[in-house]
Amino acid sequence: MKEIHVDVIEKTVHDLCIEANYSLSYDMQKALNTAAKQEEAPLGREILGQLQENLQIAGEDEIPICQDTGLAVVFVEMGQDVHVTGGSLTEAIHRGVGRGYTEGFLRKSVVRDPIDRVNTGDNTPAVIHYDMVPGDTLTITVAPKGAGSENMSRIVMLKPADGLEGVKQVILDTVREAGPNACPPMVVGVGVGGNFEQCALLAKKALTRNIEEKPEKSWVAELEEEMLRKINALGIGPAGLGGTTTALAVNIETYPTHIACLPVAVNICCHVNRHARRVIE
Repeated sequence: MKEIHVDVIEKTVHDLCIEANYSLSYDMQKALNTAAKQEEAPLGREILGQLQENLQIAGEDEIPICQDTGLAVVFVEMGQDVHVTGGSLTEAIHRGVGRGYTEGFLRKSVVRDPIDRVNTGDNTPAVIHYDMVPGDTLTITVAPKGAGSENMSRIVMLKPADGLEGVKQVILDTVREAGPNACPPMVVGVGVGGNFEQCALLAKKALTRNIEEKPEKSWVAELEEEMLRKINALGIGPAGLGGTTTALAVNIETYPTHIACLPVAVNICCHVNRHARRVIE
């Protein structure tokens, strides 16, 4: 049995909150650089160049990539042979988020209640998703999610007869309706299957997958490529001002479902597709 103290978890979450908000993962930086070279519209190239400059400044000056430093979404893969000591795992994560956002000078965007809208002052509580896995390690992924793109996401309960074409239509309609509001170029996370809440979680988690990693299912990989082509053909472009780069990637995750269901969730993220991961061994 591997023992991990809550202080280690708190410090890890603290560091990940700052890391995710100060710098993009390598795969996202690479995709943005490629897009800047391939964008056909002059204005689109200019905007992508500005985004590259923004990333460079954020990294050099150790400041947030975007002023909306998001609601902290935390994915925890808990090894079944891990024993957390010294207190509550959940509370340690919340403390880590609070410290990270305070000490990292990140904007506090969480309100204590959806109606009275009083700010909690430290960006807590986080939204935490737990997954029990084999092994004796604890993997934590922090994925801060801004509201602009989050507000453009949707879930649709299709009928099985709608099939693959129905799934494609939901994805394209969601991106088309989002337009400039999702701060393109975007990354499109898609969940297909499960039930109402499971497909939404799949879509969220899809955004944390390295965009260079391809799905094992061939039809899913083909669908990702097709959707990326069709989304970029919409002409929305960088910042919604026109161009050939509306999305940098489409990541799709699937799950078994009920014979009478075909749930589809689309969780859009702007080019600041922030996530940072750490394995505690």
